[in-house]
Formats: sequence, structure tokens, C-alpha cells
Amino acid sequence: MNDAPLGLLFACLFVLIACSAFFSSSETGMMSLNRYRLKHLKNQKHAGADRSSELLETPDRLISLILIGNNLVNFTASAIVTLIGYRLAGDPGIAAATFIFTMVILVFAEITPKTIAAIHPEKIAFPASILLRPLMRLLHPFIWLINKFTNALVRLSGVDLNTDNEKLDTDELRTIVDEAGAHIPEQHQAMLLNILDLEQLRVDEIMIQDHDIFFLDLRSDDDALMQRILDCEFARVPVVDGELSNMLGILPLRLSPRFLANGQLDRDTMLSQLRDPYYIPESTPLHTQLLNFQKNQRRMALVVDEYGDIVGLVTLEDILEEIVGEFTSNLTSQDEEITAELDGSFIMSGNTSVRAVNKQLGWELPVHGPRTISGLLVEYLEAIPSANVAVRLENYVLEVVSTDDNVIQLVRGRQLS
Repeated sequence: MNDAPLGLLFACLFVLIACSAFFSSSETGMMSLNRYRLKHLKNQKHAGADRSSELLETPDRLISLILIGNNLVNFTASAIVTLIGYRLAGDPGIAAATFIFTMVILVFAEITPKTIAAIHPEKIAFPASILLRPLMRLLHPFIWLINKFTNALVRLSGVDLNTDNEKLDTDELRTIVDEAGAHIPEQHQAMLLNILDLEQLRVDEIMIQDHDIFFLDLRSDDDALMQRILDCEFARVPVVDGELSNMLGILPLRLSPRFLANGQLDRDTMLSQLRDPYYIPESTPLHTQLLNFQKNQRRMALVVDEYGDIVGLVTLEDILEEIVGEFTSNLTSQDEEITAELDGSFIMSGNTSVRAVNKQLGWELPVHGPRTISGLLVEYLEAIPSANVAVRLENYVLEVVSTDDNVIQLVRGRQLS
């Protein structure tokens, strides 16, 4: 080598720098691959993904292979640089050549290839796997010996080599969906996030409150009862005897032709069509209740508290709306509970849920506490407020517009700029 022509030495040096760039970019590219996209491509029979997956099954061996190759070519290149520098200018030439070589390695064999690999990992890793896989098999005994020694040192430091870092918790999955951007349509993105949020919600947070439940009272006369049935917009309605606590059953109104004929109400036939009520605890998580509706083939449930008293009603549609959104196109204008005013404020009924206001108006009122706007005001004031009393909650102002029998009926809300 000492007698080799300078042209040959420079040619060897160029090849070694290229090899160093290959190993550097391969390391960054392989480690930067998206594991979930890699699995998807592998399932699609992508050859590059299949090779890369095989190599990444033993990342410690892959890193050892790349580092062995990188250090081998760098040390060899360093020796050639020393020889070139000495032959060109003696001892002073060695120092100059070493400095120049260091800069060349940093720019052309480290920073540039690693930057490209970090930005486009698949374009680097998949072709590189064509060479890395046979090199892995060729150097397997040497790599195995080095890994035995290094893994022993890792265990002595208290690190668990069997830790699975690929599992995602709910918050991490939510972040991935949030950052999906144009890869997932905005509507689908919102639905995925809503599904994840089901685990954090209970039925008592979305249920219809007991005082708002539409029901049929058998103590009403036939005309009033029949008119109430004809005016009903729901597919199923509870039937009671006097009050909600005396629940008799659930009436499917699609069967109304059987007990409504010729302008007459047949009570006996109507009672024969009742289905047994389906009761659920108020603390049931929404994702659990969704599965329970499917399992029990029910679409409506009565919510009871710890004493067994009915406190609300929830339907399958209520849960589905938490996922896909309301089944109306413009909630703020069509929902009777929230009405937009010309001055930018909103008029809402006191029993409107805090979650509904946040969801429909994009507000961030506190949800850990009272379920309704009325309850939120009462908790904050620690008293039943009279009309024209206003409360500021962070960046929002809620003003009591009207009350009736110590119950807040209407509230005006606005967001401060």
C-alpha cells in the first residue's frame, strides 16, 4: 500500500467514504421507519418492507452490523488519509489531511446522508436492505459474539431488553390521529377521536334528564293519550302509571296501527305491545353501553342511580351522535336549546348540558362537575340566582335571563374576545 499510486489511494478513499455514507444513512433510515406503515406495507407484500421488517426483528444485531461496517471503513479511510498526507507533505501533511478528512466525513458521510435518510427513510432503508440482509447473514457469527458481550453490559446497567416500545396508549393514539393531517379526512379524524373519547364518558353525561323524558301516562284520558302519541317524534316511548317511578314498559310506536284505528285508542292492545324496561347504572361508560346495546339488541335504556330511582334516559342514537356528531346540519340554529343572537351571544335553556354547549359552540366550560348550565351557575353562586345575575367563568360570561319556581329557565352566554 505504501507504494500504491496516489490515484489508486484517492479512488479507494472515495469508495470508503461512499461506504461510510451508506452505513450512516442506513442506520438513520432503518431506525426512522414508521413501524405501523412498515407492517402495512409488509402485509401488502412489499419486498423492501419485508426485508426491512426481517432486519428490524433484531435491532441490536442490525445496529451492530451497521456500526461494524461504518467503523471498519472509517478506520481504513483514516489510514489511507494518513498515508496520502505523509506522501504529499510529510508530517505536516498528516495533520492537514486529517483535518480535511474529518470535515469530508462529517459533511458527506454523516450529516448529509443522515439528514436525507431522516426525511425519506423508506427511500433509503428499503434499497439498503438489499445489501444489509446478506451482510447480516455473512457476519452473523461475529455479530452474535459482539451482541452477547454488549447485551450482558446492558443487563448489568438495569435495562430490560424485552421492553416493547411499540404499544400505544389512548393518548398516544389520539396524538397520531391529530397529526394525521391530510392523510385522514377531517370528518373521519373527528370520528376516530370521538371513539377514543367514549372511554372517558359515562351515560349520565349524555342522558336525557328525568324531567325532560317524554312519556305516556295511562292516567290521562283516551283523547289526550292518543294526541300525545300522534304528536310524538320518537320511535319508542316509556309508558307510566301516574309518574316516572311507576314504569310499565317501553312502547314501540311503529306498532301504533295495532292499537290506533278509526280514531280510537285500544288500551289493552297497547299494553300488550309493551316491552320490558331496560335499566342501566348511571356510571356505565359509554363504550361499555354501546356494546351492551348490541349484545341485548336494545336501543333505549332507562338510567338509574344507586337507589334504583330513574334519573334519565339514553338511546343508541345518543351514543352514536357522540361519534359521528349530531344528525342535524346546523346545531346552533336548529337546536331549540341554543339560539344564536345578533350581538354574538347565545340564548340557551338552563337544562342544556355543559358538554352540549362546549361541543356545539366550541367553548371550554368546565365539565367535571355539574352536568347542566343551570347546575354550573348554582354551584358557582352557591344559591338559586335571580334574573339578570351574570357570572364570569374564565373567558365566558353566563347571564341568567329568566327563572321559574327557583329553576333557571334561560341563560344568555357569550365568549369574551
